[in-house]
Amino acid sequence: MHQPSRRKFLARAAALSTAVAASGLPGRLLADPAAKPIGIQLWTVNDALKGDPAGTLNVLAKIGFKEVESAGFAGLEPKQFRRLLDDAGLRCPSAHLQFDLDDLDAAFAQAHALGATYATASSLLEPVGKAMSTELGWKSAMSAEEAKRTADVANRIGEAARRAGLQFALHNHDREFVDLGDGEIGYDIIWRETDPALVQFEIDCGWMAFAGRDPIDYFEKSPGRIPLIHVKDFLPKRDPNAAPTAEEMRGSELGRGVVDYEPIFAAARQAGLKHAFAEQEGPFSRMDPLEAAQVAYDYLNSLT
Repeated sequence: MHQPSRRKFLARAAALSTAVAASGLPGRLLADPAAKPIGIQLWTVNDALKGDPAGTLNVLAKIGFKEVESAGFAGLEPKQFRRLLDDAGLRCPSAHLQFDLDDLDAAFAQAHALGATYATASSLLEPVGKAMSTELGWKSAMSAEEAKRTADVANRIGEAARRAGLQFALHNHDREFVDLGDGEIGYDIIWRETDPALVQFEIDCGWMAFAGRDPIDYFEKSPGRIPLIHVKDFLPKRDPNAAPTAEEMRGSELGRGVVDYEPIFAAARQAGLKHAFAEQEGPFSRMDPLEAAQVAYDYLNSLT
């Protein structure tokens, strides 16, 4: 996405803030006081965040978001980023971090600086590839060997996270769901070979659905192990008969794609969901990320 100028960004943010204020969204409470706060994965607004961190976070708060999940720190130190979150009235219960097995304390220090409870891995491609002495790619299917190594690495990080007073969680994409034969998939190997006390999961419901799997199956068979989810949607495939490839993947605003989240949320609540983060995959062709964030909030607010 083209990086907007600071002047254009501030003008857009001011306009959106005015519209949000007029709509009454910031003061609107969830109908159910026990409902979980609505969160957003900050990768959704990554370009705007790098252009104006404070302004972007304030707009998200004015839209109505209460929680965020970090994906980097917009060029700031974690403590500086935390101050901006505090100023905007936003909490960061989960932090997406890069894990170096030779220096895990560095990632845990970042999580603590943000006030996070969950030290979360978007993927473990780099540390697992290092353990396997190979370079793993986003477009390659997860093999059984990689799945077993991923479980080993996840257990190791999870044990270290527990000692640091944190909970490790692992996020998925679509490559974990390729059939390895006899219906086995890498994702299930990881679930089976990780210690539930050390490794919990953040299901990216959009990527899972994109890969042809149903998140509800995991909520039903593993209650209490999925405290976090990503709420993501995709547009219909250009070719209905095409395989679910990256070329066919086009992100959608929430509620305007192909994933029905009402039954997913019902199952997730029963399974002990604690935090839900809206996330949209780019490129943003129909509206800019902050406008998409407004759509995401409205959609999630209708479900929670």
